[in-house]
This record gives sequence, structure tokens and C-alpha cells, in this order.
Amino acid sequence: MSGPPGTASHGGRLRFDGWIAGLGTTSGTRVVLGHWPRSPFGPFSDVMLERPDGERLLLAPTRETADFVSGTYVFDTVRVLPVGVRVTGDTWNVTAGPLALRFTAGRRRLLGLLLCAVPGALARQPAWCALTSLPARLLLPGVRTRGSARAGRREWYGAQDLRPVHAVSGRFEGVDLGATAPVVPPVRFGFGSVPRSPSLTRVTTTVDLASQ
Repeated sequence: MSGPPGTASHGGRLRFDGWIAGLGTTSGTRVVLGHWPRSPFGPFSDVMLERPDGERLLLAPTRETADFVSGTYVFDTVRVLPVGVRVTGDTWNVTAGPLALRFTAGRRRLLGLLLCAVPGALARQPAWCALTSLPARLLLPGVRTRGSARAGRREWYGAQDLRPVHAVSGRFEGVDLGATAPVVPPVRFGFGSVPRSPSLTRVTTTVDLASQ
């Protein structure tokens, strides 16, 4: 599989450049938004939700992206439907079928400032992700920067920015999601969760397909 320059690398590795928002709500539903301006599939966004009862859902815009994401992570339900993201200043608006979500990114704290200082070319390297694995686990319990995914795939996450998220509001299937809350319990889509505190992370995700 190949894609635009900078999104697919040698050795069966695919690269996704964009943002991941991990949000908890007082309703108990946790939301993970992936917003990928650059990917092997072109620009797209997808949403992963975990309900209070543990059901894991994927909302993806095309069958191709749905198949790839569900082939990498674990879901109970997959829905293919339009996913739209509009960013105005610090405010993000997300629409995905029965989901309407709005949140605001806050000012960077110390960790976010440190991540911004890491050169992008370095942050995107799997070796750097492996080096930062232990510090990430200590600073952000539940977060993993490398690990194994479904179908023998391997992943690395290289963070380049981190901002807190405030003022979450939205509805899913007509039910109010409530206000901002910690991402508790951790989401169970893959080998790691997002930070416990609602956050927006600038990230490059590398997926290794070499073993397939």
C-alpha cells in the first residue's frame, strides 16, 4: 500500500500525520478522535467511542479506512458514514452520523512545550518512539508509544504537541454526553489508552505491515 510523499515509508510502514483527541464525558462515554490531514488514504478523520457498558464503536468515512482501522484496533461495532471536522481557532466541531461533538483546546503546559521543541523529523522515527516509551508511561499512565496491534501489525506514536481539552459538549444518538470528565476507565481499542486527562495530541502514527 502506498500514499502521498511523507505518509508511507519503506519496509511496509504506513505513516499518519495529524491529531488525536482523547475525551471523557460525565455520561461515561469516552471518545477518541483521529484527524489525519496526511495519510496513505488521503485526508480523513475517524472516531472511536467506548460506551459505559464497554461497547466499542468505530465511525469511519469510507469502507477502506474502516477496514484498515478495524484491522488494527478492536471494535464491537463498525459504521461507515461521513465524518467531518471543523477547526476554528482553538475550537473543534466534529460531526459523524449520530455524533455531534464540540471541544476547546487549552494552553500548552510544560509537557506540551517540551514536545513542541522536539524536531519533527526526530519525533516521527520509530527509534525515538521506543526511546520515549518509558518516560511516557511514567508521565502519562496508560499511554504507550509503541506496541503490537491486530494482524501482527506494530505501531509507534511520536508526539509533537500536547494541549489540555476543556468545554466538551455533544450528543450521541440523541443522548447528551454531558460535560468534560477524565478518560476513566481507559479505552480498550488497542495496546494503550489516551491520557487520563482530556487532551489533544499532535502525533505521527507509524504502522508496520512488514509481518503480513
